[in-house]
Amino acid sequence: MIQVRNMTMTIDRDLKTVVEDFSFTVPRGKKAALIGEEGNGKSTLLKWLYDPALIEGYATVTGEAFIDGTVGYLPQELSASDKALSVYDYLSAHCGAAEPKALSRAMKDVRLPYDLAFSDRTMGTLSGGERVKLALCALLLQDCDVLLLDEPSNDLDLDTLLWLESFLKTVKKTVLYISHDETLLSRTADMVLHLELVRRKKIARATAANIPYDVYMQRREAAFSHQAQVAQFEQKAFREKKERYLAIYNAVDHAQSAVSRQDPSTGRLLKKKMHTVTSIGKRLEKEQQALTEAPEAEWAILPKWLGGEVKSGRTVLAYGPKPLYIGERLLSSSVQLRIVGAERVCIVGQNGCGKSTLLKRLKDEIAQRGYRTFYMPQVYADVLPLDALPEQYLAPDGDKESVTEARIFLGSMKYTSDEMAHPIRALSGGQQAKLLLLKAILDRVDVLVLDEPTRNLSPLSAPAVRTLLSSFRGAMLAVTHDRKLIAEAATRTLRLTENGLEPFALSEQEIEQGH
Repeated sequence: MIQVRNMTMTIDRDLKTVVEDFSFTVPRGKKAALIGEEGNGKSTLLKWLYDPALIEGYATVTGEAFIDGTVGYLPQELSASDKALSVYDYLSAHCGAAEPKALSRAMKDVRLPYDLAFSDRTMGTLSGGERVKLALCALLLQDCDVLLLDEPSNDLDLDTLLWLESFLKTVKKTVLYISHDETLLSRTADMVLHLELVRRKKIARATAANIPYDVYMQRREAAFSHQAQVAQFEQKAFREKKERYLAIYNAVDHAQSAVSRQDPSTGRLLKKKMHTVTSIGKRLEKEQQALTEAPEAEWAILPKWLGGEVKSGRTVLAYGPKPLYIGERLLSSSVQLRIVGAERVCIVGQNGCGKSTLLKRLKDEIAQRGYRTFYMPQVYADVLPLDALPEQYLAPDGDKESVTEARIFLGSMKYTSDEMAHPIRALSGGQQAKLLLLKAILDRVDVLVLDEPTRNLSPLSAPAVRTLLSSFRGAMLAVTHDRKLIAEAATRTLRLTENGLEPFALSEQEIEQGH
């Protein structure tokens, strides 16, 4: 099991407390999902549990942690040193000399060819999904008692996602994991740890619930709805009571002002009555403090599109047929794609099949047609100026009106003043993803080209982003394995295969889960 007592976590750079006096226990064999908005300390908590040295210089944690058994840890991103290793050296470094049968079984489990385990290709040259699969393979070979997984579903293709769901449901290990895949959480989590920052991100709140994810979210929504109704009823009744009180107070006050000095008896009666009325006012003040408060929660808020539109019948893209190569390696023999009007096209496919490479080429083809095109890569550092402030990225010209607009939009997405004052590199992956989407909104683009747009968004933010993308009046081309995004936003879905782009449809079960 995992046991944590009285944990408080403070971010060193701004002394911000993101977790306060949190105690929880994950019983043996439980699959506990760690959820919360971006930047709330989820990844830092996992690192602290695995090795406190990993957070030195970034965060300070007090409290006690106890883990019964050997621990395996899957980081959200491989280190630079791991990326420089060959596949063979990486597996050797993380799980030693595995028996051929065990290695073959593990590689098969994560849907990778056995010969890749002996490849001299460096980890950094593999796709994001292939790197995640190999890291999971190493964990399987370590055969640990407790698994700490930071975004294990990131960049996985749909087939491997289904395997991961089955693995999490059936493995006889204790698992604490972070995931932004709501379908995965719904199908696998039988316990929830929820980290929140409420009241303009000033107050840390944490919840441990030994119930499945779906049940937790339903109960949370029902509790908030009930609390909001009670608060609204009590506030209305209190306002009516206060209005009656003020009417009496004003009447007595007016009578006191109008009473004649020649009528001391009436003056004494009014003074006594005002004393009674004042006492009622003090009781009302105490009563107001005891009223049920409106529910405090972190709600993801996204602004609406300012512009951007592609008229019906206009050709956005007419590509191919062309072969798809990476270097001299042929990935697909004949890729052809036409997008007309405000279509929203999603592309799926096996890890390493060339989806991201194809997306970059299609992005250039679209831009050549004169459309205002916005590109969101998997690696945000490829396009974000990491040392700039968020408002400098959103309003590079620096004029007062643009900067004001940028700050208003950042505030609408719940960026605090402190977060606006930090360079972009200090923001979490989810905050950077939101920043990129804000840039697309403020640039009033016509076409969105997105590579895994929801991969770093929390289960609270992702629904708002899916709604935002579904309402876009321009064209969208996205690589994604987010089943809910496909079900809710795509007008057409294609699978990239060795033969080209082929029509693809989620199963009825996947569509049901998506909605």
